[in-house]
Amino acid sequence: MTAPARPSGAYVPSRTARPRRRVVRVRRPARARRARRTAVAVLLALTGPAVPLARPALAAGEPAGVPRAELRELARDVVAAGAPGVIVRVDDGSGRPVEIAEQAPWAAKDHRLRAGDAFRVGSSTKTMMATLVLRLVAEGRLSLADPVEKWLPGRIPDGDAITLRMLLNHTSGLFDYTEDPAVVPSILGKDRRPWTPERLLALGVRHDPLFAPGTKWSYSNTNYAAVGAVLEKATGQSVAELVRDRIARPLGLRHTFYATDADWRGPHARGYEPDAAHMPPGVPAAFREYAGTPREGHVDVTGNSPSWGGPAGAVVSTARDWARFHAALMSGGLLPAAQLAQLRTTVPMDPGEPDGPGYGLGIMTLNTPCGTVWAHDGGIPGYLSTTVTDATGRRTATVLVTTEAFAEHPDAFPEINRVSKKLQTATLCAMLGEPAPAPAAGTG
Repeated sequence: MTAPARPSGAYVPSRTARPRRRVVRVRRPARARRARRTAVAVLLALTGPAVPLARPALAAGEPAGVPRAELRELARDVVAAGAPGVIVRVDDGSGRPVEIAEQAPWAAKDHRLRAGDAFRVGSSTKTMMATLVLRLVAEGRLSLADPVEKWLPGRIPDGDAITLRMLLNHTSGLFDYTEDPAVVPSILGKDRRPWTPERLLALGVRHDPLFAPGTKWSYSNTNYAAVGAVLEKATGQSVAELVRDRIARPLGLRHTFYATDADWRGPHARGYEPDAAHMPPGVPAAFREYAGTPREGHVDVTGNSPSWGGPAGAVVSTARDWARFHAALMSGGLLPAAQLAQLRTTVPMDPGEPDGPGYGLGIMTLNTPCGTVWAHDGGIPGYLSTTVTDATGRRTATVLVTTEAFAEHPDAFPEINRVSKKLQTATLCAMLGEPAPAPAAGTG
């Protein structure tokens, strides 16, 4: 696929934008109790020294291409290790994306998984929220230097010291609302009450902050609950309407929407978690039992509402739509150059590694054995996805596994974690046109 030249969703300043002065001021992550709170643990595992694997010699003039057979075999290994299903999509810039769907036989009885099926993207939603904010910045309706107090007066302690930039790059110090016991029944699908950005924000700020604003980095979903509340206050539209009107429709993302309830729109992957009897002993008691329909030692959680994810994680999309979104974003089709540069302005995730993985505005960058990528991953019950792109958006890749508990509690699921990391690394490297590195000694 060639770099898109101003796709249909190309950035066009709003004719109604109010002119105003715009001022832009210019850890390995903290050990989270659950992977959902870092949402980048999977990606960080892909860094490390490269030991290239030799590939079979190619005939003269034969293009290297994406190693479809290798990726399919690795996807089958993930299913064999316990995943109900796997989707892989890789576009190496040649215009010939490779799409793979593999599935456990028992799961196929419910739904035949296809590469074009929609799924819940989880924390990758944050990239879209940051894009919405930056479009409003370009129009002069917001500034990254705006204190949160300006838009949400009295809603956030120390709101005068927390800027929109700090929310977007996780340097605000706000407590993560997904650590609050009140949201756990919703995460497990047992409480179906709808959550609004305002309610999620209130849940997070009732806890003491973790540190003074701007002094450290710590991943917090509360930051994006606040972002969603600001977006709604600044525009008078709901987050769902903003996603639809400013991104999905202009780009032709027909299967992408912001979910406020459990409803789906069209073909979608079914998500599962192990049932309580088959949950490994290492999983804490509070997270062993999901609501849903029993299925072969699993629970079908497809119908559970993601509204508790809110602006931090409630978007639904497909691998194809998400690739198109990244292509438009990274090529400048959604943001002017100044705002795209702000999106890519990062802070170290580990103060001890200033040149290590960095978090920008709703997106992270990291140096992998095969090259530098921009990425986000997302986990929500039933769905664990990783999406990566190069700096131009010409090359994109997504891996979806239709279960999440193995990433939430990695020590309890060692085998599926091992093989899924191999698949993710191989997919990332295939996107960049590089051979996958050999696994470290003793890791298989």
